[in-house]
Amino acid sequence: MSDLVWWQMTLIGLLFVWGGFVRSGLGFGGAVLTLPFLLMVYNAPLVYLPIISVHLLFFSGLTILQAHLRARRALRGGARRSDARRDDARRSDARHDDVAAPEAAGTVNWPFLRYAFTLMLVPKLIGVAGVLTLPATVVSSFIFLVVGAYAVSYILQRPFKSNSPRVDAALLMLGGYVSGTSLIAAPLVVPVAASRVARHELRDTLFVLWFVLVAIKLAAFAWTGVDLQWRQHLWLLPCAAIGHVLGLRFHAYTLRADTAVFFRVLGVGLLTVSVVGLVRMVSQSMG
Repeated sequence: MSDLVWWQMTLIGLLFVWGGFVRSGLGFGGAVLTLPFLLMVYNAPLVYLPIISVHLLFFSGLTILQAHLRARRALRGGARRSDARRDDARRSDARHDDVAAPEAAGTVNWPFLRYAFTLMLVPKLIGVAGVLTLPATVVSSFIFLVVGAYAVSYILQRPFKSNSPRVDAALLMLGGYVSGTSLIAAPLVVPVAASRVARHELRDTLFVLWFVLVAIKLAAFAWTGVDLQWRQHLWLLPCAAIGHVLGLRFHAYTLRADTAVFFRVLGVGLLTVSVVGLVRMVSQSMG
């Protein structure tokens, strides 16, 4: 990245702010909604993927830790309120217990994670091998094609989903492979998770899933000698941190509001970028 000009560096910094915002705001999409734009600025997947991987490990771990601390505080607060209610004249406390229950019970669905890891691990390893051996143009084209399909599903408001255990398993296995190649598996995995995980558990459960999958990919990068771009983290990590803080506020909004319009607009933007990116790749190969 040392050969980039100032406007390219500025765009990359802004895109990492955007990626941090999406990651903490939705619990997924930090890569799938950022990588196509980054490739338009500088077409080098193996430069961005290690940076995005480290950011995901850092911020997902931070978010899970914060959720755990909130759950412990809620549990202690619920115990204190229960003690106070026992002093009242036999008043029912069921309603108050229900309010505190989601936080007190935790925000990670471990049974789903065991189910997902069982299906995704082997395809994940195959995908990691693919991204290390395939040319950058092939990986970039694959990313644009996949993101374009995701974008159409957002525009039509028909995300990939099923009520069939076999289709769910197929989506998770495909998601594992896509995660190994490009870290953009969220639109395949999230519909399965959303059908099996409570709403208040979804974001943190996905963060644990991404943490483990990305750790595998990052270890493969380190083992094969891929440059992890540590110097670029000095300025890109603060950019992602700004987006992370903004995304935490947006997450509170998404728990209360319908985000269909947001995803439709986002789908139009992603489809435009994917088409332009594919045209650019074809023109470069013909030139």
